[in-house]
Amino acid sequence: MPSLGERIRGLIETLLSVLHFRPLELDPVQRRLARAVSVADFRAIARRRLPRGVFDYIDGGAEDERTLAANSAAYARVTFRPRVLRDVGTVDPSTTLLGRDLPIPLVLAPTGFTRIADPDGELAVARAAEWAGLPYTLSTLGTRSIEEVAAVSDGAKWFQVYVWRDRGLVKEMIDRAARAGYEALVLTVDTAVFGQRDRDLRRGFSLPPKIGLETLLDGVVHPSWAWAFVRSDPIRFANVAGRGEVGDGSDAVSLADYINSQFDPSLSWHDVEWIRSVWDGPLVLKGIQTVEDAVLAAGMGIEAIAVSNHGGRQLDSSPATLDVVEPIADAVADQVEIICDGGVRRGSDVVKAVALGARACMAGRAYLYALGAAGERGVDQVLGSLDADVRRTMALIGARSIPEVTRDLVS
Repeated sequence: MPSLGERIRGLIETLLSVLHFRPLELDPVQRRLARAVSVADFRAIARRRLPRGVFDYIDGGAEDERTLAANSAAYARVTFRPRVLRDVGTVDPSTTLLGRDLPIPLVLAPTGFTRIADPDGELAVARAAEWAGLPYTLSTLGTRSIEEVAAVSDGAKWFQVYVWRDRGLVKEMIDRAARAGYEALVLTVDTAVFGQRDRDLRRGFSLPPKIGLETLLDGVVHPSWAWAFVRSDPIRFANVAGRGEVGDGSDAVSLADYINSQFDPSLSWHDVEWIRSVWDGPLVLKGIQTVEDAVLAAGMGIEAIAVSNHGGRQLDSSPATLDVVEPIADAVADQVEIICDGGVRRGSDVVKAVALGARACMAGRAYLYALGAAGERGVDQVLGSLDADVRRTMALIGARSIPEVTRDLVS
């Protein structure tokens, strides 16, 4: 019979054989990346790392945020009907959109004031998009200019335009985008007036964030963000820098006040014709939410529509985007390419949208969370994760290629 000492030594040897400690990671960004395996993980990290006003600006929606919640809930309601024994040894999720090959059906959506999440802002996202082979869409309200983004990325770039009252300025930005090699123009059509975003109003949030007592206290709690913020160049609406007549963010401003004073609520289908006359490339109308408007867009020869409710940030109680993809596709899929924008958090969401008739999806918050959590490396990781999700989902539902992702695979 083993002695007490032998039993203790045996117990210690057994314990040592199963204990495994991760190597000590000194890089704080890498430590955060190691904890993030999904968009939800990046959101949780960004929530801890960013000041609350900044996080709420990224995360929040209009009014009671019913549409914000509905966008994601719509994906949860759709279930797969997986087919088995389909030889999915090779899965090809590539597709084409506006004549360009894409590795997966995904486009990075435009987001305004991106540098509040990370000092590199749009530059980091554009570089990550190029690495992933995906189009990146720069916002009119970007904090890096058309030319700055073009200088760091040879990948596919689209330019999103809001229509100011000053049509000359709009044309000037469109011309700059054409000279810089942007491939498509995205006209956002759901901002006749600015939606009420209760989170921002409660906090008195302005762009750029004002350095007051509340901000200083928040900075103590979020020191890495605060240190990066104060060391960085001033945040501006870079595409209109120096244009005093429209305001370039030099002074802190409520985004609602800015949009309601500068954007033109008289924008109509006639203005779409004008945009056509000053832009030679593909045009995407972003903000379509009904079959009737999709039919009008298709009748004008628009190349693509983005079925979008502005990420739930404009009209609360507007329809979840996924819910209207199928009827819109039934009406116009043979005339216009359809992009589904809003609520994408996993690659399986992209597959569901494609099955219901979308050519591709747009995602914005997904990469903003990652940018706020871990900078450019976070965006790299989340795009790689979405790519792997799409491939795995297709294999598990028995679809070897995008043409095989059909409606009979969802319910």
